[in-house]
Amino acid sequence: MKITAVQCFAVDPGFRGRTWLFVKVLTDTGLHGWGEAYTLRGRDGAIVAQIEELGASVIGRNPFDIKQFVQSVYDDFAQRRSSFDLYCAQSAIEHAMWDIAGKACGQPVYNLLGGACRDRIRVYANGWSDHCKTPDEYAQAARAVTARGFDAIKLSPLPGPWRTFVPQAHEEHVVAVVRAVREAVGPGVDILLDMLRRLPPGAARRLGRALEPFGLYWYEEPCSSDNLDAVAEVRQGVGIPVVTGEALYGKSAFVPVLEKRAADILNPDVCNVGGILELKEIAAMAEPHFVAVSPHNFNSTTVALNATVCAGAAMPNFTLTEYYLPFADFAQHICPGQLRPVDGYIALPTAPGLGIDLDEDLLRRHAGRSSGAPVLPSPGR
Repeated sequence: MKITAVQCFAVDPGFRGRTWLFVKVLTDTGLHGWGEAYTLRGRDGAIVAQIEELGASVIGRNPFDIKQFVQSVYDDFAQRRSSFDLYCAQSAIEHAMWDIAGKACGQPVYNLLGGACRDRIRVYANGWSDHCKTPDEYAQAARAVTARGFDAIKLSPLPGPWRTFVPQAHEEHVVAVVRAVREAVGPGVDILLDMLRRLPPGAARRLGRALEPFGLYWYEEPCSSDNLDAVAEVRQGVGIPVVTGEALYGKSAFVPVLEKRAADILNPDVCNVGGILELKEIAAMAEPHFVAVSPHNFNSTTVALNATVCAGAAMPNFTLTEYYLPFADFAQHICPGQLRPVDGYIALPTAPGLGIDLDEDLLRRHAGRSSGAPVLPSPGR
């Protein structure tokens, strides 16, 4: 079996300028696979360009040769000069190769990764508080989302704009919001706080200590992962589990996180870390360090979610993953078979491959600005 074409679909889900970027890989047997790349406003065009160039390089490859593909991207295609855009492109094509492999074997992808460690995946709700400003608004929204069955919820209440040094009043606002949410949902709901890499270590430690009485499940990215010593400093000074990893790409970037003991939990994203296999290998690296993995998933609730679920099913140290509520309705439009959480859990897909298909006509109908042309073999190839 050989790859014959790679197609790229940029889709506008109608949400705050966000783009979803899907890849379809076709083969000479008629089997096809779907993948998804992480997107970032202003960089979508560069990611599409990387997909087109990298896609051309996989024409003629066996889609089962996933590890060789990943290594050759690093060694040959990129000449060991990696980037965010490249990792996003690699991730999408890699997902699609796994999807094809699973379909060819008649097995869901997690069975090709060593089998499932669990029969369902816990998810945390995110996006439920995007409209909130005051502590009371957060409290009301928290009651509403937990009433839908979620027992883990994430919020990011630090006011904008994104600056490293924030006023004391902003820190006090975060404490007031978390207090209101904890009082609203009670002790049985896990509250996950995302600081979005915003703070210097001194402020992050001070704020973290002020938040300790509220029993947070985690304190996500209090500082930029560009300075892992700062992240480690926060972890050592705060009694809340610290998370980092969504802005790290490829498993080598996670080596210093583990060496410096900078995090209790890693949150790499399957759509920008390099793919399903890279995510699984990062989890294996973390396991003997007693570090858990909770994949980030600010992507669609279609291909990316299924890829994350399949990878997470095969990880002993997996905890839970992200489910971005505002994306679910449009995702249902383009993918009626998308996974849906029930009481905060998603059952593993049982269909071969990643277990879903997308409606290409609808993808084209909702095309975003960066839609790419099919990547086909060049003459004589």
